[in-house]
Amino acid sequence: MTLSRKPLSLIFGAVLSAIAFGSVAQAAEFDLSPEQPGRIHTEKSEKAAAAISSNFKFAKEGYLTVATNPSDPPLGTYATDAKTVVGTDPDITVLIAETLGLKLDLVPVAWADWPLGLASGKYDAVISNVTVTEERKEKFDFSTYRQDVLGFYVKADSKITSIKEPKDVAGLKVITGAGTNQEKILLEWDRRNVAAGLKPVEVQYYDDSAASQLAIQSGRADAEFNPNATLAYAAAVSGKTKLVGIVSGGWPLTAEIAVATRKDSGLANAVTLAINELIASGKYGEVLKKWSLTAEAIDQSRTNPPGLPKPNS
Repeated sequence: MTLSRKPLSLIFGAVLSAIAFGSVAQAAEFDLSPEQPGRIHTEKSEKAAAAISSNFKFAKEGYLTVATNPSDPPLGTYATDAKTVVGTDPDITVLIAETLGLKLDLVPVAWADWPLGLASGKYDAVISNVTVTEERKEKFDFSTYRQDVLGFYVKADSKITSIKEPKDVAGLKVITGAGTNQEKILLEWDRRNVAAGLKPVEVQYYDDSAASQLAIQSGRADAEFNPNATLAYAAAVSGKTKLVGIVSGGWPLTAEIAVATRKDSGLANAVTLAINELIASGKYGEVLKKWSLTAEAIDQSRTNPPGLPKPNS
């Protein structure tokens, strides 16, 4: 295994000609307007609404108050007015609220603030790319709505067509994030490859996504391995990269993203029912397609499924 950290200046000149003269796939357009005229809506489900416990205390009567952290498109980001939150998570939140027959109060929060706000009753739920873990399940209930997956992305015209298992990365130059779960997975794959006599991976680290993209386009890196959602968005916007493989964020275990609610508050089962109705109606799939996240779709929402284990357990 080779580790390298490349400064942007080393790859800037080399990539300019590749971008200027190379073939570029058709880029997608995303609506980041605050009005969201193409937003998908639904009707109230009496069954889902009736599943809300009569003892549940809403933060604001008649509203589903939901916290979200608008940090990364396409999951959640600020619209062109710099104050309205748009993206996959807001769209899913709108549908859940409508299915439950409630108005929506979507509250932007810092990631570190949601656990206390949810536990104290300031928010009814959190929809912000939260992974189900056994540790979090001690304090919160969960209703799953997406797979937690990492993606391998390569240049759009790359000859690499599939990365699914350790042997597929042997000898490749792969970008990943330092100190992340995906780095741990990549290093474990590399360890297994070397033990099997295969070529080592050259692991590369960059300071930002722009530098990573330049490395891919210049050929200084073969692939990037990071959270699928942000890479999928970048691929759709630029048309310059493509998905060639996904891996569970909890590899070798399965990891899922879920709506978090207060433990034993009586809301989780209703949210799970709402999500399953949205899956059955096709509206859930429409939202993921709208934001280029169909690779993260689930077939069924579950309440409190097995989560990732506690550290050192």
